[in-house]
Amino acid sequence: MIPFNTAFPLDRVRADTPACSQVIHLNNAGASLPPQLVTDSLVQFLQNEAQQGGYEYADRMAAEISGFYAAVARLLQAQARNIAYAGSATDAYARALSAIPFQAGDVILTSTNDYSSNQIAFMALEKRLGIKFVRARDLESGGVDPESVARCIQKYRPKLVAITHIPTNSGLIQDVESIGALCREAGIWYLVDACQSAGHLPLDVNRIGCDFLTGTLRKYLRGPRGMGFLYASDRVLAAGLEMMLPDMRGAIWDSADTYQSLPDARRFEYWEMSQALILGSKVAVEYALELGLEAISARLIALASYTRHILAEIPGIQVLDEGKNLCGIVTAYNPKWQSDVLMQNLQKAGIQCRISPMIAGRIDFERKAVPWALRITPHYFNTSEELDQLALVCKQY
Repeated sequence: MIPFNTAFPLDRVRADTPACSQVIHLNNAGASLPPQLVTDSLVQFLQNEAQQGGYEYADRMAAEISGFYAAVARLLQAQARNIAYAGSATDAYARALSAIPFQAGDVILTSTNDYSSNQIAFMALEKRLGIKFVRARDLESGGVDPESVARCIQKYRPKLVAITHIPTNSGLIQDVESIGALCREAGIWYLVDACQSAGHLPLDVNRIGCDFLTGTLRKYLRGPRGMGFLYASDRVLAAGLEMMLPDMRGAIWDSADTYQSLPDARRFEYWEMSQALILGSKVAVEYALELGLEAISARLIALASYTRHILAEIPGIQVLDEGKNLCGIVTAYNPKWQSDVLMQNLQKAGIQCRISPMIAGRIDFERKAVPWALRITPHYFNTSEELDQLALVCKQY
C-alpha cells in the first residue's frame, strides 16, 4: 500500500474546489481545477473593471497586482526583480529563446525528452538562423544523462543548453541541477522548462543554476489559463539580454533613435496584459505556498505511485513511466484499447483524463513502440477511491 500523509488538509482543499463533487479530475497536467477563491478573484476583478474602467481599476489595484511578482519569486526562491509575466509557458519560452544572441553555426543542446513545442522551436531556429541543435543521450533508466551533456558541452560548446524538467508525456523527472552545475562551470546559458514542475515539485532556481526558467499557472499551480511566467537571472539582466522585439512596457524610448531596457525582468514583458489574470495567478500561487510545496509534492507523487500500482495489476496494461525518480504524471497503454472508446467510457464515469498523442512525445513513444498513451495526472485534491474508479473503468474496457 502506498503511504499517504494523513495530516494533509484534504477535506479543506476539496471544499475549496466545488468541482470535486461533480467530476473526478485527473487532467491536472493539462489544466487543473482552480480553488474557488481564484475564480472569485477573477470574477470580482472583471466586474469592477467593467464598472470603473480597465486602466482606472488597475491603477487602484496596482499594489495587489504587483504581488504576483513577489509570490512567484517565493515559489522559485528568487527575487521579484527576476520575474516577468507572460501569456503562457510557451510565450515565456519564446521570449527567453529570442534573447539569446544566436549566430549561424551556434549550437543548442537539449534532450530527447524535451517538450514537443520546444523541439519545434529549435528546428525553426535551425531553419531561420542556421543554428544547430543536438540531443544528449539518455540514461538506461530514463532521462537525460548528465555525463552525455558534459561530453556534448566539451564537443560542441553550445550557446544554450535547454532542458525540460518534467516532460509532458511520461513520469520522468530530469536532473536539471546536475546540468545546471555543468552550464555554470562552462559559462553557458541555461534554459529550464518548468511547465509541468511548477506547483508540482519544490523549485529553487539557485540550486538549479538556470539563467531562464519558464512555467505556467493553469497546471499544478491551479491558476487561470492564459498566464505564464519567466524567471531571468541576475546574470541575464547584467548581460543586457532582452527579447527580440521589446515594446514600451519593457523599454523606455529615451531619445528619437534610442531606447533603454528596464533593469529588471520586466524587460521581457509586453504592454498589454490581463490584470485580472495576473491577480488570479497571485492568489493561486499564494494558495500553493500556504499549503507548502513539499506537502503538495509528496501527496500528488504518492497518488501517482498508487495509480501505477493498481494499473500494473490489470492484465494487458503497460505502465510506460521510466526514470530513477518518478513524478505525478502517469502514462499507460493497452494494445486492446481504442483511444476514442476509452475516453468515452471514462467520461461516462465522470473521469477526466487525457490522451497523449504521438506528437506529444514522438521520440519517447517510438522507442516504447506505442502510438499514444493514456495520461493520468492526479493532484493533491484527488483521493485513492477516485483512482480505484479509474482502474475499474480501465479494467472493464
